[in-house]
Amino acid sequence: MYSYTDFDRRFIRARAAQFRDQLERNLKGELSDDEFRPLRLQNGWYVQRHAPMLRVAVPYGEISSSQLRTLASIASDFDRGFAHLTTRQNVQFNWIPLNRAADVMDRLVGADMHGIQTSGNCIRNTTSDALAGIAVDEVIDPRPYAELLRQWSTLHPEFAFLPRKFKVAIIGATEDRAAIAWHDIGLQLLKNEQGAVGFRVLVGGGMGRTPIIASEISAFIPWQQILVFMEAIVRVYNLFGRRDNAYKARIKILVKAEGAAFTQAVEKEFQQLLVHQPSHLLSQEALDRVSASFTPPAALRTSQEVHFPTSTPQALTRWLSRNVHPHKHIGYRAVTLSLKYPGQAPGDITAEQMCAAADLADRFSHGELRITHDQNLLLPWVRCADLAELHEQARAQRLAQPNIGLLTDMITCPGGDFCALANARSLPVAKSITERFEDLDALFDIGDIDLHISGCMNSCGHHHTGHIGILGIDKDGSEWYQITLGGSDGSALSGASRPGKVIGPSFAAEEVPDVIEALIDVYQEQRQAGESFIDTLHRIGADAFKTRAHAVRTLTTAAQAL
Repeated sequence: MYSYTDFDRRFIRARAAQFRDQLERNLKGELSDDEFRPLRLQNGWYVQRHAPMLRVAVPYGEISSSQLRTLASIASDFDRGFAHLTTRQNVQFNWIPLNRAADVMDRLVGADMHGIQTSGNCIRNTTSDALAGIAVDEVIDPRPYAELLRQWSTLHPEFAFLPRKFKVAIIGATEDRAAIAWHDIGLQLLKNEQGAVGFRVLVGGGMGRTPIIASEISAFIPWQQILVFMEAIVRVYNLFGRRDNAYKARIKILVKAEGAAFTQAVEKEFQQLLVHQPSHLLSQEALDRVSASFTPPAALRTSQEVHFPTSTPQALTRWLSRNVHPHKHIGYRAVTLSLKYPGQAPGDITAEQMCAAADLADRFSHGELRITHDQNLLLPWVRCADLAELHEQARAQRLAQPNIGLLTDMITCPGGDFCALANARSLPVAKSITERFEDLDALFDIGDIDLHISGCMNSCGHHHTGHIGILGIDKDGSEWYQITLGGSDGSALSGASRPGKVIGPSFAAEEVPDVIEALIDVYQEQRQAGESFIDTLHRIGADAFKTRAHAVRTLTTAAQAL
């Protein structure tokens, strides 16, 4: 994984010192809250419903065991003993007093970490495939390019005040495991017919009030030109994007409104930049310099495949089938540490679990972990021979729930329990569904299914992409929940990216578990051999699911009338 240079460290130390000065002036009343707001946002500090929230950057999801221990120490010393992993592969803290914020930033600096550009109207943290560098279907490792994008976009003076936030995702495999079509810019590394490396570029994806799938703006941009092409895109957006209406300010609205005119404007800007700013082209030297940080661990040794006998205990067998993933290196596997354990909010991780995961990474994965899009942790370098021992140790720390890809491996935003923007709470709904489907036999019978929950239209829980999506809405001061069906993030299981469709009027919180159970019942009654939930939904359509879901409302109304 990438190692900070002396320049990187000087840069983030200077930024932390600058933030301390800004914070002290604000606390003394020398800098008003309105003046301080954009400064704290540029460093990842929000003010949420109950307390400040810090978002820590984890570029493209890679994190070391020592960095995870630093986050654990922040959770213990400054917060309430836990943190939250986000769908954008970042880490959030929800209870740190603002007057201690500078001390937290200093501790992050000591671990080569920061919160720069995790908020605000700028180019945010670039996300990627959690299996980058190890996936069996990978064409090109996207991590060196993601790092070059990070360096290019960090505090870029022209893009520090965009019309709205701007999100980039990059993959290098044939399967999309980073939902690139749902991003402002989605990048897919590939090789053309001549074997040259380049990028397929998608622009204008996004969720929120207006879910839109990104459009392909170029089928192939040579890798040397990608920063120039992206600069052209963001320049056009910066020039023509709406600034008068926050709901219409994302690039997706501009792309949809202008169509071919947007593509033409980008191409014109791109050609001018190629002529007038050729220094922005990436060089082989720059790529090689960064790529040197993304070779397999030096201590990686030859390992043999391990075949587990039929007498293997069921707990281990289930975990092997769900949490253990193929690897490009013979004798190795990637292993997901599930954070979706009964009694624990999805995506939350305690300080003790962070330390335990760091120990597991040191013991079994050469000190490296990944934060996944699905709000779990992944160990990328596990020997097959160590899987059984890893399972036992992870199980003792409540990190081995064998539910990856199953119903309880749900994506959930913090919702109204923390977020000031939320219309409804997400976590109690997630808890009630988890309790309803706690039986592992039932979960394995249901099989692969994506359930996503958002507490508001900002879609931080990615409800639009769920096979089943749940959106919290406000009705006359009460919390209600809208259900969508058939969404996709673009993965192999889900198919082409698309937003789910609303199945009708919303439901009360207490009805939601019954609605989910009703939808699952239809699937189990109608499925054919080998079909997943999304397969059955596509084959028979949504009407049967809608009818059964709204029968729950009829039963509830009848019960209330008695």
